[in-house]
This record gives sequence, C-alpha cells and structure tokens, in this order.
Amino acid sequence: MPAYSALADRIRLLILDGRIQVGARLPAERDLAQRLGVSRTTITSTYAELRASGYLTSQRGSGSIAGLPGLPGRPVAMAEAEASTMLDLSKAALPATPLLADAAVRAAQQLPAYLGETGFDPVGLPRLRQAIADRYTARGLPTEPGQVMVTIGAQHAIALLSRVLLHRGDAALVESPSYPHAFEALRAAGGRLVPVGVSTDDGWDDDALEQALQRSSPALAYLMPDFHNPTGRVMDAATRERLLDLAGRQGTVVIADETMAELDIDFGERPLPLAAYGGDGGPGAVSASTVLVGSFGKTVWGGVRIGWLRAAPALIQKLVRARPAGDLGTPILEQLIAIDLLGHYDEVLELRREQLRRGRDHLEAALARELPEWNVPHVHGGLTVWAGLGHPVSSQLTMAARGEGLLLASGPRFGIDGAFERFLRIPFSHTPEETDRAIAALARAWASLTRHSLTDQEYLAEVV
Repeated sequence: MPAYSALADRIRLLILDGRIQVGARLPAERDLAQRLGVSRTTITSTYAELRASGYLTSQRGSGSIAGLPGLPGRPVAMAEAEASTMLDLSKAALPATPLLADAAVRAAQQLPAYLGETGFDPVGLPRLRQAIADRYTARGLPTEPGQVMVTIGAQHAIALLSRVLLHRGDAALVESPSYPHAFEALRAAGGRLVPVGVSTDDGWDDDALEQALQRSSPALAYLMPDFHNPTGRVMDAATRERLLDLAGRQGTVVIADETMAELDIDFGERPLPLAAYGGDGGPGAVSASTVLVGSFGKTVWGGVRIGWLRAAPALIQKLVRARPAGDLGTPILEQLIAIDLLGHYDEVLELRREQLRRGRDHLEAALARELPEWNVPHVHGGLTVWAGLGHPVSSQLTMAARGEGLLLASGPRFGIDGAFERFLRIPFSHTPEETDRAIAALARAWASLTRHSLTDQEYLAEVV
C-alpha cells in the first residue's frame, strides 16, 4: 500500500489501542515528517486519510486531535456495523460460569435482609471477607477477615492502591510486558514506571529485578507472579523469596495481581501465594508489605464486579478512608452472589480448568497447522499465549486482521513506549469454532503481509 496509507493504519491502531489517547494532539505535519524522515506530503496525506475515517479532527489553534469514529460529530453507522460483525479476541476472558445463574437467584432471595441498611459498603460484608480469608488459608496463607477488603473488581483495587501508595514522581516497578490497564492506573496516580523484563523462555530476570529495586527504590512494585499476563509464566519459589527480601530492604510495597492465580490447567505443584514468602521465616511467614489482589473477573464472569485485596490491617484502613473519593462501596447483591459462589469455588475452578485445557490444546494445534513458523510457547495455566512472530509486525498484523473481521490486541499494547512488535497475545478462552474462525482470519492477514518482503516493511514498526 502507499506509504501514507500504511502510516495512517499504524496511527489508527495506536488510537484504537489507547496508546494515543482520544483528544490528544498529534505532532505538526512538518515536525512528524522530520522525525520519521519522510516527506511532508506523505504526512499531509496520512492526516487527510485519518480525518476522512474519523480518527482525526483539525481545529484552528489546536492542531490535529485524535478521535474515534462514532464520537460526537462523527458517523456511527459504520463503527456499529463493524463492531457487530467482528470476532473479538482483544480480551482474555471467559463467558459466565454455568453456576452463576442459580447463585444469583439464591443471592436475590437473601437480599431483603439487607434492604433496611444504607447499602453503602466500603470494606465488604463480613461473611464475604471471612470466605475470602478462608480461601487464602486453604491455599497455604493464614488470613483473617481484617486483612481483606472487597472492591469493585481487581482494576478498582489496583487504582485505589496506586492512589494511596504513590506520590507524583514516585517510581513504580512493573513487569514488561504486563497488563496495560495497570500501567494506566499507576501513571494516573503520578507513578514513574520502571520496567523489568519477563520472557516466555526464562521468566523473570532476577538480576534485573534486583538492580531495578536497588537503583530506583520504588514506592511499589506491581507484579503478576502466577500465570503472568501475557506470557503465562509462573514465578518460582526462590525468586519470590528473593523479591520480597529485596523489596523489604528498599521499603517497597509489592502488589501481586492474582486474577489468574487459580487458573492452572495441568495441576502442577504451584508456589504458595506471594505474601507467604515474606518475613524471616521463609515459606509460611506472612509479609506485611505484600498486597494480594484477586477477582471474579477471570474465573466467574467479568459481569460480576467483585474483587478484593489482602493487606495489612493498617493499610486496609488507609484504603477505606481514601475510597470515597472514587466510589462509595461494593454492591450488596453482587457480594451475596460472591459468597454463594465461594461455597462452590472448587467446582467453578474444575469446570474452568477443563474448559481452558480444551481451549489451549485446540489453539496450539490450530496455530501449528496454520502458522507453523510462529513460536508458540506451551503454557500451563492462565488464559493466553504470547506468540513470537519472528518479525516486528504485530501492529501491522493486527490492522490486517481487522480487515478479516478479527479484533486483537497488538504486542506493544502490553509494553511501554512501543516495545514487543515481535509478539502477539492470543487468548484460548473461546469455543473451538470461534478459535478456528479466528486463526483462519489471522492466517489470511499474515499471508497478506508475507506476500511482500517483511524486511522492507520493518521500518514501519519504528514509528510505534
């Protein structure tokens, strides 16, 4: 395609991925042309194409502003029609567990007992906090209800912790790649992100982890030690111990995102929850400076907005005092649903493990058949594979896949400042029929790229 159309596609993807925020001002044509080493005519044509498709508006005195089709003043019919026909693999999530409907009925029957109260619950129903504490205890981490706070999902917990623990300019250690909405929450609180690499081959780089902690003395570290998103790796016990020892010396609060922690597929022996490795007693000792974040979003359903965090009681009290600035509490009905489902949680997880085992095996077979040149690591849990493409074309491929009716999150969505163009996250949480349709579309999109020299197109990756 013409250079201006290729560049327009890349900028569209940056906007769709949220890496260019809606309402952000794009560089002036002359400045961008100089930065990319192309003619100003190319940039003028690029911006004209973006304006025609609804991704850019020009305002006198304000320059070129990023937007999305369907926002006020833009046609919505095309965007709505496109969304209704797309197969969406941009989210790593499952449909609702079959046990949810009956649990909701039973919870509704209990609701009248709570209607005489105000309904504003900033910390969580005592019965739910006890059930969550019991779950941690069963996993090998003794926990009391006073160490538990119920939130509106894991993302709410991460954002609340960021607001309380970070001051503007504080360093926040993060994995790279990692969960992009955690990056957003940390940045919104004023955090300065300090990345540490995680790979599908070697997992966490222990030496880099130590250097980052010692050099930046981060106020907090956000990590996903169990079935890491997107690589699927699990942090071993020795790294957990070393991490908490180093963090303790630096005064760093470690936030462990456990939203994937119990989605193991192959029933291998997994480490204890991260907080069990703190203190002087080794495994079994409880770290007061480690916060665990959990959620029903991946195991039960994303539509049940229940999450929680496990932390020292003193930190729980700080969080409760800070919470009203963002929300006034967790819905009572959904907490009652959560109490019911925790009573059947082993059954919920058993169904999920079988579902994910079939999905993973089917996806691996489909990728080996249709895209054998890709490097697809075998994962033992979680919801995704982090496929290596062999070329820095993830953003190009994602745009080509949209033309085939498939939505995907490009590799750089999970990095900082455009890294991971050689990778693509693919969830295996869909039905075999949906997976086959997705991989067929992905193979067609890949073929459309490989018809041309990938080496000749690699320069496009550098603008992301």
